[in-house]
This record gives sequence, C-alpha cells and structure tokens, in this order.
Amino acid sequence: MSKQPNRPTRLYKYRAFSNRLLDMLVDDELYYANPSDFNDPLDSRPTLAADLDVHQLEQVLSRLVEQRTKEEMTAAAKAIKYRGPRTIDHIARHSRTKADQLVREVEYAAGNPIYEVMDPHKFLLGRYLEEELLRRYDRGIVSFGSRATCPLMWSHYADQHRGICAGYSVPADATDQLHKINYGGSRNVRASDVAVMDTDTDARRRVDEAVLLRKAASWRYEREWRLIGTRGSQPSRLELEEVVFGIRCKPTVKFAIVKALENRRRPVRFSEMHEVSGTFLLRKRRLDVDELGMSLPRRSRDALEAFENLDIPLPPKPHDDTTGRPQTAEPQL
Repeated sequence: MSKQPNRPTRLYKYRAFSNRLLDMLVDDELYYANPSDFNDPLDSRPTLAADLDVHQLEQVLSRLVEQRTKEEMTAAAKAIKYRGPRTIDHIARHSRTKADQLVREVEYAAGNPIYEVMDPHKFLLGRYLEEELLRRYDRGIVSFGSRATCPLMWSHYADQHRGICAGYSVPADATDQLHKINYGGSRNVRASDVAVMDTDTDARRRVDEAVLLRKAASWRYEREWRLIGTRGSQPSRLELEEVVFGIRCKPTVKFAIVKALENRRRPVRFSEMHEVSGTFLLRKRRLDVDELGMSLPRRSRDALEAFENLDIPLPPKPHDDTTGRPQTAEPQL
C-alpha cells in the first residue's frame, strides 16, 4: 500500500467495557477483526469491474483458485507431516484440476436463462472472481480514530459514554502497518489490476486500497486509521498512553481500570469526558484518582454494622444519694 504522510501522533480506540477491553489494556493486546464482522456490510467489500474479455477472466479466476487450493493443501500436508515429491505433485495436479473444474461449472451455469444480463458468462466470471479476491484478503483490521472528543464515536463504539477511549502514541516501527481510510468514490476494483497484482506494484496498491481502505463518505466523521495484520488478538504495535472515561462511565469501572494499570512500567494518564456548558462539545479533564479511591472499594455491611450497638442498653446516669438529682462533679481548686 502507498505511504501515508502526516500520520497523527496520537490515535484513539473507543470501546465498551468487556473482557476484550481488559485484554486490550492489561495485556496490551489489539484485536484484528475480520472485516465481514464490521457494522457496515459494504466495508472491505469492493465490486469487481470485469474490464477483461471472457477468456482473460477465466485465466485470472483459474490462477487464483489454483493458488489458493495449493496453499490450503500445502498447509494441510504440513500439518499431517506429508512431504516429498509425490506429495508436491499430488497438490499441483489436484489444484489444477479444481481450478479447471470451476471454470467449466461457471461456463455451464451461464446457460441458465435466469440471468437477465447482456453477457451471463462474463457476469458470473466477475462474481466468482470477486469472491475469490476477497478470500485472498484474509487480513484482520484494527480501527482507530484521530480524536477523543467525537460525540458520534462515543455513542457508536463506547456504549453511549459508558465505556472508554484508549489513547495510543505511534512508534516509528509501527508506521508501515498504519493506513488512512479514503472516504467516498467508487467501490470498484478492476479485473485488469487483479490480473497483474502479483507483479505490478501500482496495481497491487490500487487493489489493496480498494479492498481494505475505502469507505462510504458518510463515515467521514470517524477520521479512521487502520492497522492491518493477522486476524485475532496480537501484541499491540502502538504505545498505550491514556485512558479517557465516558460521561456515563460508572465509578466502579473507572476504579477497576485505574487499579489494573497502576503498576504498569510506562505510566498511563487517566482522564474523563465532560460537556462544555451551553454547547454540544466535549472536553477531556484529568481524572482525580485520589478522590476516586476515597470511596472505593467499599463494603456494604459496614453501614449495617454501624447500627449493631443500638440494641445494647445504655448504662444508668449517676444520681445524688439524697435528692435523686444527677450528681455534678465538684470543681477542683
């Protein structure tokens, strides 16, 4: 992918309180999600523009299927410790056969009259090639915003201000994996680029950006940057610097996170979000950690036990032996 100038010095991850959030903060992990799980079904799902003829599309589809099948079978053979010339030859023949079979099946299906398009064969080849391309992109994505005060981000991704926003600095050795989202434009990726993406750097960049770094213009408020890597939980490439708590975040959540991070070798700053009076703006303010710890953790039975001695009768007051009135101490000279 292309170089991204002017990277922000701080990135923010909005999250609801959960086990995964604790992993992110305490174990310093980031979760690289499958794009198919994103809330926008069009995110990371480009449309293939079939700008090649039928024969060329068949060649590209066949090559991608053969490559994928070969990789899958090689991994399986390695897992069961199959190796040697016979295994390699079997993988090559099976991969070639599977690719040829799919091309024939597409050609046969194109004769079905249900496809009311100008060229059903080309249409189906484009569909299968689009699916094969997305299979090839089995990468995971971590999304960040470039500010901590976006009201929509707090509502959409931080449980309506009940969660947190984690602030990260970007070390120099992490910049190569960090990419800026492009908003708007076309979702199309050209088949001609897919055909040469393994050997043409510019074509590969265009395909990468179409698949991984393009979203609808209406998402522009997110100002999103992405880390791209292996799916699942991975050690963080960024440096956790700050935790910002939402307006509705419970004191117990704040206390638990503060305590969990208090012995971290690189200290983390704690802030909380506040409204700007008379406006719809948000502003960070430093969290008073000492004040938070004055009332937490607490024990509910302490309040009940404070009343336990009320059932014990009080001792009688001393009285004067002759008058029956309370005795008073004589002043000492």
